[in-house]
Amino acid sequence: MSKPCARELGIPLEGTPGTYNAITDAPGVEVGYTTRIEGETIRTGVTIIHPRGRENYDPVFAGWFPLNGNGELTGAAWIEEGGFLEGPIGLTNSHSVGVVRDTIIDWQVKHDAIFQRWSLPVVAETADGWLNDMNGFHIQPEHVFQALDSAQGGPLAEGSVGGGTGMLGYEFKAGTGTASQQLPHKFGGYLLGALAQVNFGRRYQLTVAGVPVGSHIPEGAPFSQGQHPLQEQGSLVIIFATNAPLLPHQLKRIARRGALGMARTGGLAGNGSGDLFLAFSTANPGAARPEGGVAQVQTLANDLIDPLFNAAAYAAEEAILNALLAAETMTGRDGLTVPALPHDRLQELLRRYNRLSPA
Repeated sequence: MSKPCARELGIPLEGTPGTYNAITDAPGVEVGYTTRIEGETIRTGVTIIHPRGRENYDPVFAGWFPLNGNGELTGAAWIEEGGFLEGPIGLTNSHSVGVVRDTIIDWQVKHDAIFQRWSLPVVAETADGWLNDMNGFHIQPEHVFQALDSAQGGPLAEGSVGGGTGMLGYEFKAGTGTASQQLPHKFGGYLLGALAQVNFGRRYQLTVAGVPVGSHIPEGAPFSQGQHPLQEQGSLVIIFATNAPLLPHQLKRIARRGALGMARTGGLAGNGSGDLFLAFSTANPGAARPEGGVAQVQTLANDLIDPLFNAAAYAAEEAILNALLAAETMTGRDGLTVPALPHDRLQELLRRYNRLSPA
């Protein structure tokens, strides 16, 4: 049984979520997971995002933004240059990027889904080496194929699933989180969803709805009592999907708002953090290879884009919180135990600061 999400716990969050409160609220988007929790040392996995679903290989406009670059997002140079995302996105641990990338190419070849004569897949990572034997290379091609082939729309599991299986957030157990925002009709009625792989932050930084939650719950933090208690060594990857008609330069602007969602939860993007954000739009089908060689595309006027900026920041914040709130306490490599964020303590603190929404 899944744990309550941020809204169900009474955290006062902005905006209105879509049907599933997930990245899959963006029409056509499908997500697949492979999760490996085995023995005492395997705590890892793969997340796959198909921008238009498993059976539609039409590229989408995209843009990306590195807040702090101590991380990897393959294929970023071509997105920056060409403005298109040409296949599935993979999320995994830092030492499995290569096998995920290569297997995506293999999957594309088998499905005749390579847009050019070559493929430059997008795979991003965060490091799960505290709970997982990251040097054991426990992600193999069959695990990637499983995530690619099992992807679907609708509601998504959160917490210790997929690429987020072995990840930490603010020294609580974290992982994969998702959220969405439905814009009012007067702002176009567009949907914007976010999926976050959360693996960043020191305990004292955690802020929920303006409340300094982390400083009130110091116990059980595995690193804050160490030699370098303020040093950031985690990462955050957020993928945004929207059906709003946005061009690559506008999607880069959406991607930047991932940093604001991160900051709303207390994150400050330290030297050791790889904080990478990517946004794509499912609007303008066929734009990558139009009939006659000239595409007629739609684009939202910049004067009307602010509601989407807000939606991106709010969805990023909520996806991060949902990753924390869905995860269970986990023990992994070398016997390290990372506690789950206690819901009762969180609600108690929100109530004390008069920030708990009524049921």
